[in-house]
Amino acid sequence: MTLRALIADDEDIQRAALRRALATHSPGLEVVAECANGTDAWDAFLEHEPDVVFLDIRMPGLTGLEVAQRIAGRAQVIFVTAYSEHALAAFEAGAIDYLVKPIEPSRLATALTRLQARRPAPPDELAARLERLALALGAPAPRRLEVLQASVGREIRLVPVDEVIYFEADARYTRVVHRTPDGSGSEVLIRTPLKELLPQLDPERFWQIHRSTIVAVREISRVEREDDRMWALLHGRPERLAVSRHFQGLFRPQ
Repeated sequence: MTLRALIADDEDIQRAALRRALATHSPGLEVVAECANGTDAWDAFLEHEPDVVFLDIRMPGLTGLEVAQRIAGRAQVIFVTAYSEHALAAFEAGAIDYLVKPIEPSRLATALTRLQARRPAPPDELAARLERLALALGAPAPRRLEVLQASVGREIRLVPVDEVIYFEADARYTRVVHRTPDGSGSEVLIRTPLKELLPQLDPERFWQIHRSTIVAVREISRVEREDDRMWALLHGRPERLAVSRHFQGLFRPQ
């Protein structure tokens, strides 16, 4: 069966080099997308559903580690890194595959052989490995968005992120549904697209449940299944937010 791959690296030369190497050493592997930053890589992952993702560690937007955490075991991950030999011990200890720039053909062949022999790690196991790897590499904690600024008529309205119920893509805008001091709800439109918002939000507090929806975890009361579809229901609100197949694994009985 042909494997489908995604390559994410912020250097054009490195992406081209990896693509050529894959064409030489794994002609049965089809590259379905190439991205220059982590935000586009996550978006392309949702669109193309590749079997394997080659991720540069250091990228604008989402880092390679953050993209891998969001993939959460739904595909194989191979990191492409320029880290020093000393730091590579962290990858070995975490049992996470990697390639070092510039890529050596023999190392690529080994990684591809391992790829065929193993399955993606379970989400919880992969998350633990990636957390250990981030600590070992000294990855800085990302800055999180705390306040949104939205134009409403002639005003600039400030909406604390803690009051957001959910974000929803709306044509050229993002619809922000949020709570108000009196306990009711309101909404504003902002120009920042979802894929640019996502890296700025705490993944423990906000879950993407659909390509067009990010919801505050605390606002979800329950989920309901209808055949192969799933819906998220909210506290005190009538909306039923669709949970796409990619994200149904977020909701697992304890």
